[in-house]
Amino acid sequence: MTELQRPVLPFAAIVGLDELKLALLLNGVNPRIGGVLISGPKGTGKTTLVRALADLLPEVETVEGCRFGCAPSGRLLCEDCRRRIERGETLPVKRRKMRVVNLPLSATEDRLIGSLDIERVLQEGIQALKPGILAEANQNVLYVDEVNLLPDHLVDDLLDAAATKVNVVEREGISVAHPSDFVLIGTMNPEEGELRPQLLDRFPTHVAVGRHLTVEQRMELVRRNLAFEDDPEMFREEWAAAQTELRERIVRARELLPEVVLSRSRLRAIAMACDALEVDGVRPDIVISKVAMTHSAFSGRTEVTLEDMQLGARLALSHRTRRGGLLEPPSPQEIQEAITKAVSISEKRDRRKSPTESPSESSDITGPRLSGGRFGRQSRVVETDMADGKKKAPRG
Repeated sequence: MTELQRPVLPFAAIVGLDELKLALLLNGVNPRIGGVLISGPKGTGKTTLVRALADLLPEVETVEGCRFGCAPSGRLLCEDCRRRIERGETLPVKRRKMRVVNLPLSATEDRLIGSLDIERVLQEGIQALKPGILAEANQNVLYVDEVNLLPDHLVDDLLDAAATKVNVVEREGISVAHPSDFVLIGTMNPEEGELRPQLLDRFPTHVAVGRHLTVEQRMELVRRNLAFEDDPEMFREEWAAAQTELRERIVRARELLPEVVLSRSRLRAIAMACDALEVDGVRPDIVISKVAMTHSAFSGRTEVTLEDMQLGARLALSHRTRRGGLLEPPSPQEIQEAITKAVSISEKRDRRKSPTESPSESSDITGPRLSGGRFGRQSRVVETDMADGKKKAPRG
């Protein structure tokens, strides 16, 4: 059966949502960022923008004829591709556009991970596996609308694949695996429920959208939607040049990305800011670095600037728990101040390992390092680790 495809509003024609647009484009430039969580009330264009992204996604290399879309130069290959290499074959390469693969809330576990016929697997091996959504999502975008309402058993399967980049199907003691490396994009309405902490942490970046549109923007949004509904083809032709420009910019950024340099002082500033904000784990440091480098390439630069780092910090830290989950995520102002101060200290070649460390009287001796807290706090706070912070509200 041929899949029905409805017309999609061009990405460039969508009014507002500038930071969300940028976050999605950066994931298109560098899929290693890993995805974005989009939160906001209904009717703010979250789903529309994600669907529109598909038209801008760049091409990727796959093994021609592979049911799992393996990357020829990738480290993770399915059993069939590995056997072909072991036999001395050269894997044929095919280029295709990345796709947005939808994971519906009503999906069954077999539809997500794939189904396995035990009798056939004993005779045919991996050929007996009927690929699921996680196979389709390999080297693509996996989109989950209302991700906070996803059933727990599907969340567990999604977490495993997101963490390992491999999907494993096990039945009756038989195990079959294939690569499943995808960009995870989820949308949610916070009014409908929270997201499990384990899944929340798997979203590298986060953008909260609201109803912050001016009267003029709302009017322009209505005009464009009415024009699109009246004649979708004509509307898309009018925006074709803007769409082409975005595609070309993504391609140029991909080519420039390997040349981008993240200096040691910039990297130190990222670590210092995350340390001062007491975010849990080191994953945020990695995400900020990736986003900053990608934004630098997207802007046509080869050196990471403060602007790149500020954007990376906003996207990577706005949903992160702190101090073992006891503190709410940092506010935009806290994030801005932390990264700016950290860059300032790093550029001055401050000898402190962290901006929260107590300055020493001697230039050759540094005081004990106590992680966490605000910049420039008094010695009493340094000694007792009594950093200010907004406590996380208890559930229930």
